[in-house]
Amino acid sequence: MPYQYQHPHPAVTTDVAVFTLRDQQLQLLLIRRAQEPYMGQWALPGGFLEIDEDLDCCAKRELKEETGVADLYMEQLYTFGRPDRDPRERIISVTYYALVPTDKLTLSAGSDAAETAWFPLQELPELAFDHEEIILLARERLAAKTHYSTIAFQLMPETFTLSELQSVYEILRNEKLDKRNFRKWVLALKQLEETGGKRRNGNHRPAKIYRLTNPDRVEIVR
Repeated sequence: MPYQYQHPHPAVTTDVAVFTLRDQQLQLLLIRRAQEPYMGQWALPGGFLEIDEDLDCCAKRELKEETGVADLYMEQLYTFGRPDRDPRERIISVTYYALVPTDKLTLSAGSDAAETAWFPLQELPELAFDHEEIILLARERLAAKTHYSTIAFQLMPETFTLSELQSVYEILRNEKLDKRNFRKWVLALKQLEETGGKRRNGNHRPAKIYRLTNPDRVEIVR
């Protein structure tokens, strides 16, 4: 006789908080829901895990289906499982956060998303489910990880100056950094190489242009 399960099985979803830098602000990718519950409200892109699907694959699939965004850095954040977090049924969400440079962005709403848009973190609309809580945790994790990894590099375009890189770190950490100490620290990581070119910003003298030596990797640093 086949084994009979004695306990109900909750559904599993993945939700992804995608960050980029636009107009010198950290911004978040949201979708407007085209279905109930919360139809018409903004939410993180995500959806249900298929029975034969890996969690990472689900997160990437749902993100591409709902927003058109693919090929970006992503890592698992936390599992949210409060019993009343979804009015449909008992649903556990395995959440992710992701980073993408603004020059690699092409959005296209699809699947159960009526619309996709970027929002500054300080101007988020009312959100469905417990997605505000997910975003807060993702923002905190991202800021903390800049202190011991090269994760901030995932927001950089193909080439940049050290001043532009410092600006990204200051936005993520929400603090001003000493120019000399930052440059000493970041160059000691051995993750950048000079392109041989220079760029002038305003009235300042031309600055050296750099690129990443391993653009697809996030390194743990001291």
